[in-house]
Amino acid sequence: MDSLITASARSLASGDVLGALKQVALRKDPPALALRGIAMARLGDYPRARELLRRAARGFGMHEALPRARCVIAEAEVALAMRDFSAPPRALSAALAVLESHGDYGNALQARLIAARRSLLLGRLAAAAAELSRLDMRALTPALAAVADLASAELAMRSLHPAAARAALARAQIAAARSGVPELLAEVQEAAAALERPAARRHNADGVAARTVSLDEVAQLLTSDALVLDACRRAIGTGDAGGTGWHSLARRPVLFALARVMAEAWPGDAERDVLIERAFSTRQPDETHRARLRVEIGRLRALVKGLASIDATPSGFAMRPLAGRPLAVLEPPIAGEQASLLALLSDGAAWSTSALALALDASQRTIQRALAELEAAGQVRSIGKARTQRWLAPPIAGFTTILLLPAALPLE
Repeated sequence: MDSLITASARSLASGDVLGALKQVALRKDPPALALRGIAMARLGDYPRARELLRRAARGFGMHEALPRARCVIAEAEVALAMRDFSAPPRALSAALAVLESHGDYGNALQARLIAARRSLLLGRLAAAAAELSRLDMRALTPALAAVADLASAELAMRSLHPAAARAALARAQIAAARSGVPELLAEVQEAAAALERPAARRHNADGVAARTVSLDEVAQLLTSDALVLDACRRAIGTGDAGGTGWHSLARRPVLFALARVMAEAWPGDAERDVLIERAFSTRQPDETHRARLRVEIGRLRALVKGLASIDATPSGFAMRPLAGRPLAVLEPPIAGEQASLLALLSDGAAWSTSALALALDASQRTIQRALAELEAAGQVRSIGKARTQRWLAPPIAGFTTILLLPAALPLE
């Protein structure tokens, strides 16, 4: 390695990005391209950084497996910052195997951390937990340790373990302070603040206004013996060991609408016309709607068997939890069908429609329609055109979006 490459690498390590670029700005050999790519990523020009890193990887070729693998890892981190999940996971896995076989354990740990953070963004909590469990925290630099603890804290929050999240944030605070990186310290402080913000609203019976609840209160409620209709993740169930678990209604919007109306009316009943209006989006019900209502009520009755009964009343239907359980409704902190989409976009990063579709397990066309509606309402904006188009939304203040993110609740 020549003196200019060494000087550029040292400048990057010390945080002098412009100084690093001055050393290699006009060079086109693979090591210089790689350093230029990392420097451009530090400056926030992710498309240019990716292009340079790809050119560097091609320049190294197959005969220089180790530096090529390092370029693949750097490009994967850039793609993560761009919220681009189009690259196959096997590319990162192959690079990780090369790094470990050559004894480059520092970059191998970073590769595992990238994989864990990618899984977290996509709501794949089990995969994220598996990657984080393989990290040797003793071998991490303070900066990487802070990032790892931040990922552990997010995993704990999205798994509804607030105590574990606080412990991870305390470790992240210490590691970030040792690293001396202001951005990491700010990120830790923001995560700690988000943990204390309201996470949802709990609907109360007898017409009392809904009240905000913290993540700790949500966790306690979901492990209690109460029957909970969770409108954040569209599910119904109980955490009581004697219950029958959770039932997802995310892909059954009609059943979810019926369950929500009856849960909000508890301990009373919900009128038939109200059920039809909310479930079938019509204000002029006829006999066909009433017949369909009976069919859908039968399906919902079978779904919640063992948790609650659904009884017909003179004016409509009522949901009665079994074993004298109370019934609670968790409502999203923000209203609207696109709450989860807004929660993803509010992280400040620019998302593509394909990445949003992958994270929310929806079709790109569905995401495009939702984004068009939100853009018309002034809630999101786009940058770029065609294949380079990305979407942004302002941060959501006043509450945490944990319950609106993919796979936020441990539903079976």
